[in-house]
Amino acid sequence: MKRKLFVATLCASMVAGMVAAPAAVKAEESKGLIGVAMPTQDLQRWNQDGENMKKELEEKGYEVDLQYAGNDVATQVSQIENMIANGDQLLVIASIEGDSLGTVLAQAKEAEIPVISYDRLIMNTDAVSYYATFDNYLVGKTQGQFLVDALDLDNQDGPFNIEFVTGDPGDNNVNFFFGGAMDVLQPYIDAGKLVCPSGQMTKDEVATANWATETAQARFENILSSYYADGTNLDAVLASNDSTALGVENALAANYTGEYPIITGQDCDIANMPNIIAGKQAMSVFKDTRTLASKVVEMVDAVMQGGEAPVNDTETYDNGTGVIPSYLCEPVAVTVDNYKEMLVDSGYYTEDQLQ
Repeated sequence: MKRKLFVATLCASMVAGMVAAPAAVKAEESKGLIGVAMPTQDLQRWNQDGENMKKELEEKGYEVDLQYAGNDVATQVSQIENMIANGDQLLVIASIEGDSLGTVLAQAKEAEIPVISYDRLIMNTDAVSYYATFDNYLVGKTQGQFLVDALDLDNQDGPFNIEFVTGDPGDNNVNFFFGGAMDVLQPYIDAGKLVCPSGQMTKDEVATANWATETAQARFENILSSYYADGTNLDAVLASNDSTALGVENALAANYTGEYPIITGQDCDIANMPNIIAGKQAMSVFKDTRTLASKVVEMVDAVMQGGEAPVNDTETYDNGTGVIPSYLCEPVAVTVDNYKEMLVDSGYYTEDQLQ
C-alpha cells in the first residue's frame, strides 16, 4: 500500500510539473518586438535616448530592435523596411529628415504597424499614430527670453549685436526652436535694441545641415571675419542647440578678441558642459531624455495593450496630413548656477564627467 501511495504521489508531482512548465515558459515570452530607429550616434543625446528606451522597454518585457542610421536617410529607410519585414509590432522613429519616410511608412500602415514619431515630427504621411517630444516652441521661447533678461533689453536701449544659428532645415523642430525664439526677440529687433550685423536672420540663412558642429563653425568663422574683424563687438548668439553652439564657440576661440558674447544652447551635451561651467556658454535648455524615453515607453505599452497612448496636446503639431496627437515634456534652462542640481544631483551626469 505504501509503495502504491508513493508511486501515485510521484506521478501526481510529475503531472503537476508538466502542467506548470508551460506556464513558466509562457511567463518568459516577449510581450512583442518594438523597432526603435534613431538618426545617429554622432550626437550624445541620441545614444542616451535609444539606450534609455531600450532598457525600459526590455524591463517591461518587450524585445527591442534598436538601430542607428549614421545620419544617412537611405540607411534609415532600409532599417525601417527591415523592421517591417521582420515583424516588428510597433515603430518608434526619430527621423533624419521629416519628409523622407512617407513611402516606407506606407508599408507600415499597410501592415497595421503603429508609428510613434520621436522628438522630430515625421511629415506628410498619415502613417504616424502619435508624436512624443518636448515643448519645442517653449525651448525657443526659453532661449529668447534668456537673452532678453541677460541683456536687460526691457531697460537698456542698446543697440546690441546678435547673430543667429539654428539647425537642419529638414528638421521640423527648427520651425519651433527658431520660431519660438524669434517671437520673443523680434519686438526688440523692430525697436532697434537688437541688431544683426551680418543681416542673416531668416531660418534658411541661419540653418546648419545635420546640426553639425563643423558646419556651424565654418559659417561663423566667415561671419566673424566679414563683420567683426574691425573690432565690432558681438553681444549675443542665439544658437538653437549645443552642437551648433560648440561650433560658434570654436570659431570665437580662433577668430575673436572682443568681449565674449552670451550664447544659448540646448541638450546639455557633455562636450558643452565645460564651456558652461567656464562661462563660455551662458545656458543650455535641458531636455531630460530619461523623461521623454519613459513617456514613450508608457505610450508604447498602452498601444501594445490595445489602448490609446496618453497625450496632452491635440492642436499644435500638424504633419501635413492632420494634427498628430502628441505628448509634450517640459524643458528647463541650465546655467552655471544650477547645473549641479539639474544634472549631477539628478543622476544625469557624474561630477567627474563634467570636468
